[in-house]
Amino acid sequence: MRIFVIGAAGGVGRRLTAFLTESGDRVSGMHRRPEQASDIRAAGGSPVAGGLVADSVSELAGRVRGHDAIVFSAGAHGTGISQTTAIDGDGLEKAARAAVEAGVRRFVLVSAMPEAGRGGQPVERFEHYMAVKKRADAFLVTTPLDWLIVRPGTLTDSAGTGAVRAGLALVYGAVSRDNVAAFLAAALHAPRLSRAIVELTDGPTPVAQAVQHVVRTMGR
Repeated sequence: MRIFVIGAAGGVGRRLTAFLTESGDRVSGMHRRPEQASDIRAAGGSPVAGGLVADSVSELAGRVRGHDAIVFSAGAHGTGISQTTAIDGDGLEKAARAAVEAGVRRFVLVSAMPEAGRGGQPVERFEHYMAVKKRADAFLVTTPLDWLIVRPGTLTDSAGTGAVRAGLALVYGAVSRDNVAAFLAAALHAPRLSRAIVELTDGPTPVAQAVQHVVRTMGR
């Protein structure tokens, strides 16, 4: 498969690029800063300069055209409320519109479990982030794309075990970036896992089996 990763220089994106290229897929990784290109190459991908804020829908469509799938794992990463809106919210909408224009039907979005960060005092910046992520989810499901939304729990840098818990609704928990990337790689090759919102934590089930479990849960 030819896969276009938006956010390929990030923690999940780099890992996903490595998983995919090691299994023979071809990955184009979009980056905004020139120094990020080397990280994408090191993971086995082909860097593509571009930006969710600066690029128009048509410019993005030109970059993604010819690919079999798009993975959106970009994020503002705490750089401010306006950037969160521009990247996690408006950027996702722009990328989805570009996918429709370019004829790339498969679109996988890395989102967040709604329970993330709860238990403490509300912080305006984080509450805004969660609201924007939900808005992005709600927009994507209205498109004609072959979409999949993956909502990981709290992301960690722990070494991946290759085992997760995945389902349409889960009790909140943590998940390593390695395991998120492994699940995304498997999900991209599971066409029946489509038009669904899947929650994800670390767990006892090998990734490939976890993907099939969700497919069976959906009755497909």
